[in-house]
Amino acid sequence: MQTYALAAAVLAILIAAVHSVLGEILIFRRLRDGGIVPALSAPPLKERHVRILWASWHLVSVCAAGFSAVLVYLASPGGRYSLAEVVLAAVMFTFLGGALLVLVGTRGRHPGWIGLLGVTALVWAAATSAQ
Repeated sequence: MQTYALAAAVLAILIAAVHSVLGEILIFRRLRDGGIVPALSAPPLKERHVRILWASWHLVSVCAAGFSAVLVYLASPGGRYSLAEVVLAAVMFTFLGGALLVLVGTRGRHPGWIGLLGVTALVWAAATSAQ
């Protein structure tokens, strides 16, 4: 067991959780009108800016979770999957999470979710063709 890598993974997940929770409490709580995605404008930001800011804010936490998955694998002694499989899965699910955040956060109005979903599909194709 690689203790340092496991400790780094746990710390990254804790930081991601604190980042998302504090963002919700300190920033986005006042911009919410009852839904999960904040939809109230906050001058000089318009509603659409607040929505993509929310998605981008939480994307940082999704990325930290993806890196943590790789660190957990690296901390584990041997495993069922190769490092390449784990990295491809972590990248794929990280981009999928980002695509869903932008899609939901902007109600599909920001085209970034299409690009992120495209990366997800290409990584999935790379993972399945490597087998």
